[in-house]
Amino acid sequence: MKRCVQHYGYRYDYRACAVTEDAFLGELPGWLQELAATIWSTARFEEVPDQVIINEYEPGQGISAHVDCVPCFSETIASLSLLSACTMNFEERSSGERLNTVLAPRSLLVLKGPSRYLWTHSIPARKSGMIDGQRVARSRRLSLTFRKVIRS
Repeated sequence: MKRCVQHYGYRYDYRACAVTEDAFLGELPGWLQELAATIWSTARFEEVPDQVIINEYEPGQGISAHVDCVPCFSETIASLSLLSACTMNFEERSSGERLNTVLAPRSLLVLKGPSRYLWTHSIPARKSGMIDGQRVARSRRLSLTFRKVIRS
């Protein structure tokens, strides 16, 4: 990956597409525990998230289309966007239907049910994007993704 990533709670293995018991990094730091508890009640997680990945995106960086690891994480995924806005693309895997949404600074994206399992999500690697009909230059963006690890 070309972006900076920080893992809390559990390390996600991108190559193996897995989270194993030996990937446990320790409890979330206090500031993330507070945020996880707030997001748990807001996003209606089944349990308080115990894994957070912080991604830093510089202008021109994105993330390819994917569905978060199904056997690794519970039904609800929530991602808090900070700093710069960007457009996230969604595609329904069986029909090819496409939708886009703007991730504004301080917005919370919640994936649950069909949006979690049946739709891919991605952010194109661009230095600018169209937001409300205007071309907007991207600047540094952070995303904090909250998930509950499924332990086997």
